[in-house]
Amino acid sequence: MNASQVLTPPLTTARDHDLAHRHRYGDETAFREIYDRFSPMVYNLCLRLAGDPSRAQDLSQEVFLRVFKGLPRYRGASSLKTWIYSIALNHCRGRLGRRGLELTELDDENWAQGPADPARGPEENLLVRDGERRIAKALLALPVRFREAVVLRDLEGLSYEEIGAVLRVRTGTVRSRIARGRERLRALLETNHR
Repeated sequence: MNASQVLTPPLTTARDHDLAHRHRYGDETAFREIYDRFSPMVYNLCLRLAGDPSRAQDLSQEVFLRVFKGLPRYRGASSLKTWIYSIALNHCRGRLGRRGLELTELDDENWAQGPADPARGPEENLLVRDGERRIAKALLALPVRFREAVVLRDLEGLSYEEIGAVLRVRTGTVRSRIARGRERLRALLETNHR
């Protein structure tokens, strides 16, 4: 175990408290800063859970409405990032339902991860996009509990502790879900590649 695995950063930051405090007392720029800081991650989470860009956009806006209304009650028991992820995940679960999360289909036409990389040629960009689509489809085929854990760790970059806080499970459970999700994802990608 190295030093970076032993030392964990504090869950909350002075910036988190400051933003919440400013919002609570009517500073409109505080919420704009929160939105600018966290909207890409919320949209990406919604997209990876819903599989449809327009649905993800709607879900993201609904999440930020909840964040706006709930921010005065934020007390810093977790980081602002973890708190917002929890809201986003719970909102997606509620709006899509377990069944909806499991049966979501990916629309190939609308799945785009951003502009093509100008450093790559057209063929290479096409291969990258195809790979992204294959991974997205395989993610949507995973059971929800594994998909959530894998997305939060591998695509959103949350720590095991943050994922545990978001999912409200122990760190050991998080590690298990990620390992099993990765294993199933690998198997799905290998099966679909043949």
